[in-house]
Amino acid sequence: MNSNQPPNTGEARPATREYGQLATFGIGVPQANPTVEPELWSLVPSGVSLVTTRLQGSRTKSENRLVDYLTNLATSLEAFDTAPIDAFGFACTGTSYLVGAPEEERQIGACADAFGYPIVSSAQAIRAALKEFGLRRIALFAPYPSWLIKASEAYWTNCGLEIVSTATVPLDTADTRNVYLVRTPMVLEAAAALQVEKADAIVLTGTGMPTLRAIPELARRSGKPVLSSNLCLAWALLKALPWSVPVPAPRDGEFLIGGWVDKLRAQFGTGASQ
Repeated sequence: MNSNQPPNTGEARPATREYGQLATFGIGVPQANPTVEPELWSLVPSGVSLVTTRLQGSRTKSENRLVDYLTNLATSLEAFDTAPIDAFGFACTGTSYLVGAPEEERQIGACADAFGYPIVSSAQAIRAALKEFGLRRIALFAPYPSWLIKASEAYWTNCGLEIVSTATVPLDTADTRNVYLVRTPMVLEAAAALQVEKADAIVLTGTGMPTLRAIPELARRSGKPVLSSNLCLAWALLKALPWSVPVPAPRDGEFLIGGWVDKLRAQFGTGASQ
């Protein structure tokens, strides 16, 4: 995560608000992404609020679009105007894979300094979670075109991780927006191709792919911790706050944050795809 982020220091929380009395997170969502908001609302504890802005990029070329999201980040943050943002999540992993960790850190750090609150990318959040729990060998599920899968493998390897297996979805992913067509049964079926015996954890990358309903089943099958971009981002944003927010302990099939299985079911049902 961005080295400029403050640790939890026990400082006072914000003045009482009607909503977001414990914290308000700003989230930058890829233009057509329908997945980040419902998953993060299920993940954050009660008393934490979310406000979103759309990341801006090319409508025609996936590679340019993903890089544009970071190049144009300041413009997306300006859209919040005077909203009371306590920390911001950059909810796109593909961008990080293309620009690399050093450039990601540089640009995110510059925006954090300019806007005055911690900023965490989803890829930085995954890295932080893996480091915190000593998970170095990963089985990577990446619903991307081959050029972005290669970039993701290079990103994780350059960050000191070992990829023991990789799998993807059986979709035409030439346009990265096709990830929004993925459904939970597709994730469960395709993830069966992962060789997890030598892995410390399974990583489901891609904020546009629905993962929360799949995580408990994949954890049950594999006996391994299962992390996703959105799960790690919610956890990392809570860690980035300079005050502590009560977080329910994980239960069976959950990781990092507890209570989200029931919240997801209550808010969005079991889902037609289950």
